[in-house]
Amino acid sequence: MYLTKSLRGSAIAKIVGANAEKLAKFDTTVNMWVFEETVNGRKLTEIINTDHENVKYLPGHKLPPNVVAVPDLLEAVKGADILIFVIPHQFVKKVCDTIKGHIKADAVGMSLIKGVDEGPEGLKLISEVIRENLGITMTVLMGANLANEVAEDKFCETTIGCKCKEIGPILKDLMQTTNFRVTVVEEADVVEICGALKNIVAVGAGFCDGLGYGDNTKAAVIRLGLMEMIAFARLFCTAGPVSATTFLESCGVADLITTCYGGRNRKIGEAFAKTGKTIEELEKEMLNGQKLQGPATAAEVNHILKRKQMVDKFPLFNAVHQICFEGNPVKEFISCLQNHPEHM
Repeated sequence: MYLTKSLRGSAIAKIVGANAEKLAKFDTTVNMWVFEETVNGRKLTEIINTDHENVKYLPGHKLPPNVVAVPDLLEAVKGADILIFVIPHQFVKKVCDTIKGHIKADAVGMSLIKGVDEGPEGLKLISEVIRENLGITMTVLMGANLANEVAEDKFCETTIGCKCKEIGPILKDLMQTTNFRVTVVEEADVVEICGALKNIVAVGAGFCDGLGYGDNTKAAVIRLGLMEMIAFARLFCTAGPVSATTFLESCGVADLITTCYGGRNRKIGEAFAKTGKTIEELEKEMLNGQKLQGPATAAEVNHILKRKQMVDKFPLFNAVHQICFEGNPVKEFISCLQNHPEHM
């Protein structure tokens, strides 16, 4: 199995490790790829494997002893039946290039990566990028799963998007615990779109917080953002149906709400509005070396919409992009709410 060094990766490793040890259908050992670095004079992999704690990204939480930190990427994925991807979406292609030809042909991938890519034909989902590069079956997991709360074993729900009815129950067994409830749906593309687009909306919610607007305004951001998410999915998820019920799963409205109130995209959006610092400066100061997904996704979505000449139909998405990358004053964000169409 394959995870990464990030906060989310380590939180999920706790769940996967415990279930793999408990259920006979899974191999006991869970390999977690860790980009090697030195923390307090010790290698991070040594700390994880000796002390069973990712002191940099998930301090204060013990990992199961069967979760083994592996600094060599190829060694980490060797012989794995299930590959779990939890990396910033900007690094997906490089990782795929490295492991291509070194994984089992019948391996199943699960992406927890919340972003989209821009392909020659427009929108390209991250799971699609992985599938095309590696030739493996791909699934996704998205939901209202703030990593610290998952690590603390506080109750939450999540959604697995899996088009294969045989694989879905296996992945549910791997991921579900008493306090991490899993629902499996077949609309995997919609599940993934939700996970990417909600980060754009959360940046906008952060702008409102930084500008001093209250919960009424944030509720409007959430509602209008959800409208744009649904409209975007119906435009670009052409492989199958886009039902309203999927947006009522944890991957949809629940993830949107929790990210707009507690996620790092909201926090950086608020700091951006208050301090006037750039996104890059705030990433370095507030994210401990990790990358923010909301602005990057807004840029990719903007490029896609421009090619379709549909930017004006998504005023909230467009406003986040213009403020983050084109120098528009953050105080103008409110105008995208005031002038938003009633129906989409």
